[in-house]
Amino acid sequence: MKTTVKPRKTKTMTAAQAIVECMKIEGISDAFCVPGESYLPLMDALHDEASIRLISTRHESGAAFMAEGYAKSSLKPGVVMATRGVGASNLSIGVHTAYQDSTPMVVFLGQVHSKFRGREGFQEIDLDQYFQHTAKWAVEVKDPERMAEIVQRAFRIARTGRPGPVVLSLPEDILPAEAEMTFGPPAVKPKPVPAEEEITQVKELLDAAEKPLIIAGGGVKASEAEDALLSFAEKYHLPVIAAFRRQDVFPNNHPLYAGHLGLGTSPNILQTVKEADVVMAIGTRLSEVTTQDYQILTPEKKLIHIDISYDIIGKVYSPDAGIVADGEKALKALEGMDIQVGWKNWVNERRCAFEEVSSLDVSHKDVINKHIVAMMAGLLPDNALLTNDAGNFAGWLHAFYPFKEKHTYVGPTSGAMGYGLPGALGAKLALPDKPVIALAGDGGFMMTMQELETAVRYQIPVISLVFNNQMYGTIRMHQEMHYPEKVIGTDLGSVSFKDLAESVGADGYLVKTADQFAEVFDAALQKNMPAVIEIMAEKEHISVSSTIAQIRNRAKK
Repeated sequence: MKTTVKPRKTKTMTAAQAIVECMKIEGISDAFCVPGESYLPLMDALHDEASIRLISTRHESGAAFMAEGYAKSSLKPGVVMATRGVGASNLSIGVHTAYQDSTPMVVFLGQVHSKFRGREGFQEIDLDQYFQHTAKWAVEVKDPERMAEIVQRAFRIARTGRPGPVVLSLPEDILPAEAEMTFGPPAVKPKPVPAEEEITQVKELLDAAEKPLIIAGGGVKASEAEDALLSFAEKYHLPVIAAFRRQDVFPNNHPLYAGHLGLGTSPNILQTVKEADVVMAIGTRLSEVTTQDYQILTPEKKLIHIDISYDIIGKVYSPDAGIVADGEKALKALEGMDIQVGWKNWVNERRCAFEEVSSLDVSHKDVINKHIVAMMAGLLPDNALLTNDAGNFAGWLHAFYPFKEKHTYVGPTSGAMGYGLPGALGAKLALPDKPVIALAGDGGFMMTMQELETAVRYQIPVISLVFNNQMYGTIRMHQEMHYPEKVIGTDLGSVSFKDLAESVGADGYLVKTADQFAEVFDAALQKNMPAVIEIMAEKEHISVSSTIAQIRNRAKK
């Protein structure tokens, strides 16, 4: 059948209008910003485009986290805008998160007038240099007629290979300038497949294996390979462990799921990796946390590393088989292997070891955090999406919550505080039919809680759970490990998050017991409005495995 190739479009328009046209071509329907006079022509062009919704936030870090959470959930680039050096500095935490998390993002930054560059103009910094180490590409557009070319290239770079953030600096005199613009087709992600020789390598390694293991990362999610991973694992009866904060990559209630490599990971789960003789890492950069400080993949293990980016393979560990390929294409190609499976008993043992430490059976001896995770698991539908901020409170979520479906978790592998609420707002805008719950500690929530007003203004019904123990708990834990009883800088004051929520028009609740939580959580779900549930947590119960007293006793020995 003959296919019709559409001709490239050429139009005369302003550089700002060209940016919006590129966004339309790429299928962008939402963008996030704090407004600034340096890029008013771009905002005006968005005003005239009904297909793109602009979310104006209360702080640039919130805007960037929203764009990042949106991108993770929609699998499209998140778009965020800010003004000059001040706005760029504020949103840089979101750019760093997108870089470490391999999340596609395009950042448009208003810049001072071209004639003022290099004079230390008002709010001027060299934006392209500023983001050089935390972006895949950072560039200043100096010619209006090249705007379409550069913006389309930015979207292509953000999406292809290892996804990540791209930053465009836009001098304010360039945006209103008119020029003839030529637009190409939308970016299409290349999907390379393994060569026959590489498939043979994998087969030989698995044929010789006695205890093979899959570590699955964000590349599986980015390539929409969750179903292919499930099929591949089931065919060869391979156990699957999720890389740091990628728990929804594989159904946690499946007999082949063996845990999550995160912070404070249970020894039972670490033992599975220790016993494995062949590790198949798919779509993961084998980060510091996933590899437990780069210690867990010991030299005697054979490593099969599959990733979309050649820069990732061999960056941390030299693989026995390194394959540059799309996650889904690779897994489907590898299903044709004929392998004798001799590790079923071991897999069953490791699944039992995982179940021993992940059981959601609770009693009066368990702290309120575990009760809350159990109640969420019981009350939420399987498709509900959870986000979390940085902090020890997340330990209970990671250890006990069963993620049963894909696209049900969004979290920062960068460990950025302040992520939980804005990340949840971005996720909810991308997936409006899912209930979305954000978990945070009082320290992290306070950093971006102003975005609760954004949720109210745009009617984005996200429920925030705030575990309030009046301290920076993770840092306090490390403080007690290294300098027991010498507490400095980690205590926080009293804040009523319930009252703060109500002051901006959200629903606010305060709970001190698990029974109270069950009642108000169900009510908040039914109301489907922006809400905060403040949970009073005890300082002493500082982590899943230890109290402050226990940490002090160990440190003094």
